[in-house]
Amino acid sequence: MIHDSVQELKSQLQPGLRLLGLDVGSKTIGMAISDGALVVAAAIDTIRRTKFTKDAAALGEIMAERNVGGVVIGLPVSMDGTEGPACQSVRQFGANLDEKLDLNIAFWDERLSTSAVERLLIDEADMSRKRRSEVVDKMAATYILQGALDVLGG
Repeated sequence: MIHDSVQELKSQLQPGLRLLGLDVGSKTIGMAISDGALVVAAAIDTIRRTKFTKDAAALGEIMAERNVGGVVIGLPVSMDGTEGPACQSVRQFGANLDEKLDLNIAFWDERLSTSAVERLLIDEADMSRKRRSEVVDKMAATYILQGALDVLGG
């Protein structure tokens, strides 16, 4: 079920279940996981996208292995607050994922998440462009999920 807010999503979670954060791009899906108390997000992996069915199956396996009860998907809202084609694509991905796996899903405004992570990786970690490209998607997913967890207040 797609929920209108992360608060509504949390109200549907059984105690101890975790949230999976997704940064859905055209080529990759970055992933992050919360702890059971819904306080801290940690990067876990990036899936190189292929066909939706395979991507959904891979996500389903990860959710089963990691005791996930809900998914927070980053929504690439434009700086002026409007939703363009990228948002429509991500919303459709979420709807398809819900149809395939019957999940609790909420979308989270991810404005500037990738650029914030890139800036952090350049300024703080002094990472090469190649290394940044390997970690930016899962770090963006972590940024998205942590923002949602911060609003939920643990």
